[in-house]
Parts: sequence; structure tokens; C-alpha cells
Amino acid sequence: MADKKEVLRLMDLAYQARQNLCKMCCSYSGNVHMGGDMSMMEVLTTLFHHTMNVSPELQGDPERDRFILSKGHGAVCMYIVMALKGFFDYDEICSTYGEVGSKFGQHPCKTRLPMLDVSTGSLGHGLPIGVGLAASAKQRGQKHRVFVMMGDGETCEGSVWEAAMAGRALHLGNLVGIVDRNRQLMTSFSEDSILLEPYADKWRAFGWNVIEVEDGNDMKQVVEALDSIPDSSSDIPTVIISNTVKGKGVSFMEKQIKWHCGSLTKDDLQTALSDLEAAYEKQRKEL
Repeated sequence: MADKKEVLRLMDLAYQARQNLCKMCCSYSGNVHMGGDMSMMEVLTTLFHHTMNVSPELQGDPERDRFILSKGHGAVCMYIVMALKGFFDYDEICSTYGEVGSKFGQHPCKTRLPMLDVSTGSLGHGLPIGVGLAASAKQRGQKHRVFVMMGDGETCEGSVWEAAMAGRALHLGNLVGIVDRNRQLMTSFSEDSILLEPYADKWRAFGWNVIEVEDGNDMKQVVEALDSIPDSSSDIPTVIISNTVKGKGVSFMEKQIKWHCGSLTKDDLQTALSDLEAAYEKQRKEL
């Protein structure tokens, strides 16, 4: 059972991160991948602020946990969540995001942000890299975990399933995949383009330990799922399937294909902030 005070603390952080994301989207002159950022907010917040052994002070520590944002287009969500942990300055993200030469690109770049573990963007590459990092750690006798955040759409890539097969064959219990199962692609709903279901059974068929989160935007459920991951000494890799809503928290974004990527006007921002406040207050009362 998740600790109520801890769940409330993480809910506060996720609420602040969503507000910051919307404000940044309004100030930025281009489009931001808002839909998938909003859907994975609870998971990213819990990972960086509760589950993973990471902090600015642990950079370079060989036993810190590793994180790969395989759905690299969600970079700005990661930047903002990490800023709340002290890795980055939020004002610098807002003032430089997406500009030529900025550290904060639309996809994460390790050469510009050395505290990141991997540069990502091309979908389907995160889990194969995660297998390599986890295998290396196991061979060296290290105890840290490797976490890989994927979108459900990218699991159409064959490289994901090659990595899933390898991860089980190599007994990588220190490898944790997380799928943001928001059921939307860039231009369609996922099941309209390719049949992913029965989704959890696919991972089970590859020998993975599967943890399903009925509502991946419910902080209590997310915390309980991440707390239930087996020890890194396990012989079986784990995948968490987090069922989420794209654009979660903002009425005009939720389950809307056009909000895979977009921008906010000042009026849009006020509506979004009002929606987020209402959703936040409702969640706190229901906890």
C-alpha cells in the first residue's frame, strides 16, 4: 500500500510540472509534443522523485540508476520533471528550448546534457540500448537498475521485440521497461492502424514479468506499480504497462489526435491551467 503523504507529495510535483509544461508551451514560438508529455507525467514524476536512485549529486556514480527516454519526443516533459529535482533551471528551459545551439532540444542530446544516459529520438532504439546497459551492469556485478520509457506506438518496431527476447535470454532482472499505453499515434488511434492487443500477453510470451497499471494517471496506482518491481537480482526483466490518456488534465487536449503536437495561445493557457487546477483538486479529494 502506497504511503498517502508520499502520494500527495508526488501529486503536487506532477501538478506543478503540468503547469510549467503548459506555460512553456505558451511562451514557445513553435509546437510542443504536449499529448504524450501529459500522458506520462505521473510515471516520470514517480521515477525521478521516488523510485530511481538519481540526483544531481549522483552524476558519475556508477551505482546510480540509468534512465532512457526511448520516446524522445517527450523530452520537454523530462526536462521539466528533472528541473523540479534540481538537475536543470526551469527558466533556462523556457528561454532556450528548441533554439539552435540550445542544450534543451526537442529530443534529448547527451552531448549537450551529459547528465543524461542516452541521446534518443529515433523510435525503437531505447530498449535495445537498455539491454546493453543492463547486461553490462550485470556482468560487472553492479546492482543498479536500467529504466526505459517507451510509447506504445514505438513498440510496433521490430527492434523492441528483438530486445525483449534478448533481455529475457540474458536474465536481465535489472531491466525495467515502461510503456506509456495512451493508445494514440501521431495521426491516428493505435488500434485503428495496427492491432497491439492482447498487448500484455505479447510481453508475457517473451518471458517478461508484466505489471499492468489500470490508470497510469492515478498517482497511487503508479507508485504501487513501481514499488512492486522485483529486486534487480531477479532473473526476469519487468515491463510496466501504464494505461494513460494522451493530453491528460486539459479538456481540449485529452484523446485529441491534433494534440500530439501543438501550441497554446494565452487564452488556451488560461483554460488549461483552470482544467489542471480542477483535476488536481478532484484527485486530492478522492485519494
